[in-house]
This record gives sequence, C-alpha cells and structure tokens, in this order.
Amino acid sequence: MTTGPTAATRPRNRRQVIVEAAGQVFSERGYHAASMEEIAAVVGISGPALYRHFPNKYALFAECANVIVNKLVEVIDECPPEATLKDVLVAVTRVTVSRRASGGLYRWEARYLERADRRLLRTKFAHVVGRVIELVRREYPLPGEHLRAVAALGVIGSVTMHHTSIAQRRIEDLLLASALGVVATDPATAAGSASLVELPAQPVPRTRRAEILAAAIPLFAQDGFANVTNAQIAQAVGLAPSAIYRHYPGKVDILVAACLQAAGLLAQAVERSLQRATDPRQAVVALAAAYVAYCFEHNALNSVADAEVASLPADLRRPLILAQREHIAVWEQQLRLARPELDPRQARMLVHAGFGVVVEAGRALRWQDTPGHRDTVTALVTGALIR
Repeated sequence: MTTGPTAATRPRNRRQVIVEAAGQVFSERGYHAASMEEIAAVVGISGPALYRHFPNKYALFAECANVIVNKLVEVIDECPPEATLKDVLVAVTRVTVSRRASGGLYRWEARYLERADRRLLRTKFAHVVGRVIELVRREYPLPGEHLRAVAALGVIGSVTMHHTSIAQRRIEDLLLASALGVVATDPATAAGSASLVELPAQPVPRTRRAEILAAAIPLFAQDGFANVTNAQIAQAVGLAPSAIYRHYPGKVDILVAACLQAAGLLAQAVERSLQRATDPRQAVVALAAAYVAYCFEHNALNSVADAEVASLPADLRRPLILAQREHIAVWEQQLRLARPELDPRQARMLVHAGFGVVVEAGRALRWQDTPGHRDTVTALVTGALIR
C-alpha cells in the first residue's frame, strides 16, 4: 500500500502551523468575521482536516489567544533574578515583534473569550506586568510605577496594531528606547496640559437618526459590534426594531456613522491643539494632550472606531482608513520636526507607540476622566516620543 503525496508531506507540527495561521486571520479579520474555512485555506488543508485538530472555531481562538502570552511568561521566567529592566524589556520586545502578525487579537478580540479563559489570560499577563513593575520600582523610583510599567508594555504591544515595516532589529531598538523613555518619565511633567485642550463636544442627538447612533455606540463598545442586534439598539431608543431601517439601511451603516463621527471629532481636536503650538516639541505635546483628552472624553466612541473598522466591508472601510492615515501623517510630520533624525517609517512606528501608551494607561486608570489622569497619560505619551 502506497502513501499519497499529501500524507507523505504532512508536517509534524501541523497543529502549530494552524494556530499561527489562525492567529493572523483572527487578528486581521476579527473573531466573528473569520471562518474555519478561511483558516483552512490559509494553511492549505481541507475544512474536515482542520476540524480533526480543533472541534470548533472557539477552541481554535482560545488556543491562539494564549500563544504570545505563554511565550512572554516563558521568557520572563527565564530571565535571572539579577536581570535588569532593559534585559526583560528586550526579551518581551523580541517575542512581541516576532509575533506581531497575530498579536492584534489581544487588544480587542480577547473580549470574545469565555469568562474562565479570559481570567486565565489576565492572570498570565499580570505575571508579566508584575515582573516589569518590580524592576521599574527598583531602577526608576518615581511615582506611578504600575502605570509607567503598563504604558511601557503598551509601547511594545503597539507593533501588533499596524503594518509599518522596517528591519526587525531597528523595530526592536526603537520600541525599546521608547519604552525606557516611558518608565523614566515623571508623570507630573505635563501638569496643567489638560487645561490647554479644547475638545469639540460630541453632537447632541436632536434627530431620531442621531438618537439611534448615540444608543448604538455604548452597546458596540460593551458587547462588540457582532453581538449587538438591531432589536437591542431599537429597545435602547424606544423604537420597534423595524423602525431602525427607516434611518439606517443596516447595522453596518450605524457602525460606519460612528466611525465617521469619531474621525471628525478627532480631526477637529488635532486642528485646535496645533493652533496653540509655537515650536515642534510643543506641537508634539499638544497633539498628545489632545489625543489623550479625546480618548478619555469619547472613550466608547473611540473604542468602537478602533476595534470595529475591520468588521466593515472594504468599500466602507476605505474612507475611514484614509482618515486614520491623515491623522497619523500629522503626528509624523510634527514628530520629525522635533526629531529630525527619524525617517518617516520610524516616526510612524513611534506615533503608534504613543497610541499604545494611551490604550494601556487608560485601561489601567479605568478611563476615569480627571484632569490629573489626562496630564499623567500625556506625560507618558510625550516620554515615549521625545526625550
């Protein structure tokens, strides 16, 4: 009896190959948009062959969600007690950069894990964060060691959220320097910056269409776009489900409207902040203060816009991606004026690092919107970008 060519060439690490491919698909497409058939096609196997390894999509997703954090725990535990903060951050950065294609699922998609799996994932991350906090406390005895530690890890994790490409060693060096800049920052250095920011107010819903949008945003932020139904949105507004269609053709059109509203508010905030800057460094600080204020004040709207763009069809996603790129281009221009040694891709990488600081520091502060919290996070973002 002869063995067919497929069986003869079947890799022994097929399960690992599947998990790596699935991590990238989940990261790019989102949990609900990804399908087992799509993942099987990426691996180059049939659907039934995939199901021999994983009984369903959730089981595969749950395993993907643990890949990077398991490796992070491993490298943290391998670092000897005498290791420096730089040693540990180097190890964390190398793992994260090497897995950047699948790391995006941690930022938003892990919310689709069941409670027990989510708790386990958080425990593992807490182990990594705890080691970093110890070293920050020892080597940089400034206030807010916990916040500075998670913000530094936000710098490193930011590489999983975009596709800017430069040599891996240069990425590692850039992220490491930025993360160390964060932990060395006194959170009080931007005191008073919150008072300098004038944010545009979120529109007051004066029409039924605007009321529907205002009701949908917190639902999308809490439960995820895919899990929210038109009936839930209608109930929040006090409408019959069928009445939604008189204002929006479908749920995806509500999501598009939310993303466009976020882009518009952020563009106005940036324009207002730059009008007050008198030099490049001050412009970077102004951008940081405006972005931080926007994220705190419009947290639900911002989280929806960031997390759910991948859920949109390509034709609807295009103008939103363009708006994001225009926003980043403003940061890139100002950062390069403040730091002429940076090339465009390095500057872009650092801009995303600053965004990573806001996400992780904001989460650590539970997005409690106070002037002090805004000032602190603005200082950390500035520390990540300019020295």
